[in-house]
Amino acid sequence: MCGTWTGNKSPAMGYLYLSKTMKIGEKNIGAGHPVYIVAELSANHDGSLERAEQTIRAAADAGADAVKLQTYTADTLTIDCDNEYFRISGGTPWDGRTLYDLYKEAYTPWEWHAGLKRVAEECGLEFFSTPFDETAVDFLEELGVPCHKVASFELVDIPLLRKIGATKKPVIMSTGMAMEEEVREAVETLRKSGCTDLTLLKCTSSYPAEPKDANLRTILDMAEKFDCLAGLSDHTLGIAVPVAGVALGACLIEKHFTLSRASGGVDSGFSLEPTEFRAMVDAVRTAEQAVGKMCYGEMEVDKKNRIYRRSLFVVKDIKAGEPFTTENVRSIRPGHGLSPRELDHILGQAAVCDIARGTPLERKMIRGTG
Repeated sequence: MCGTWTGNKSPAMGYLYLSKTMKIGEKNIGAGHPVYIVAELSANHDGSLERAEQTIRAAADAGADAVKLQTYTADTLTIDCDNEYFRISGGTPWDGRTLYDLYKEAYTPWEWHAGLKRVAEECGLEFFSTPFDETAVDFLEELGVPCHKVASFELVDIPLLRKIGATKKPVIMSTGMAMEEEVREAVETLRKSGCTDLTLLKCTSSYPAEPKDANLRTILDMAEKFDCLAGLSDHTLGIAVPVAGVALGACLIEKHFTLSRASGGVDSGFSLEPTEFRAMVDAVRTAEQAVGKMCYGEMEVDKKNRIYRRSLFVVKDIKAGEPFTTENVRSIRPGHGLSPRELDHILGQAAVCDIARGTPLERKMIRGTG
């Protein structure tokens, strides 16, 4: 029996087989469609428009479906203040800097967006962004982006979520740091505001993140509890975690992308280089094929090997009238004879004819069963 699981998750393996889909541009995301892979540009342009364009082209070559920016300025995110509240600490790559200083370096100039969108579209990529305030939502709407992304840190900004939901466009929302109640409030806010297509991303808001902190089983739980698609925004080093996420049902993978970590950019330390990103894409495509569908029984590819299963063979010459015993009948390979399940019933019964060693046992050879 082969088929598609109709519930939210397989009770045996936990794989998602959701019936939901959503569309970004020309591509469908969800059940029956390839995993959607987003290259996060973030600050990896290092302040260079030319580098930003090169990065987008490289992301397309590496197999991404979309490229994502972040739309903010230092002034829309925070204030220029150097007291203890605004200084970064806690073991991040940016410890000691002020928030304003970091965001001033990392932001993508808004005047670049339209040109970068053209570059992405020329490369066959969808282009969208994360708006960090209401003016950014308006700006991105004017650009005609196909969807909006909500960052983990903005999940608690209810007015911003209302603004994003009111666009009625698909929304992708990361959930790093968020308690279940906070995710629920954010989801309800988006839906009440007009959002009908939503994908939640499991995310660990650590830079870089450790695989042991990924907790990918949450992907299953989010999809079921919030009745939506679910994916992964991954900040670990390497590609194993995204592949595992796909095996657990992630329909979308977002990963930071850089031309070179050696550039030393703000986000480069936890980003994939082009060859690594391509390796991730290839591994994801293999994983999604391997997950396949729920299937018991013979597959087409198995048929040629079925003959090498065990079956009942005569392993010692038998004369007509002799009984079948464990000495003259055994379950061995190949599979030309009766099923091994018949052995108990056959033992003690008599042969109706002479049977040579190496003959597959058939019913017509057994007295009273032919």
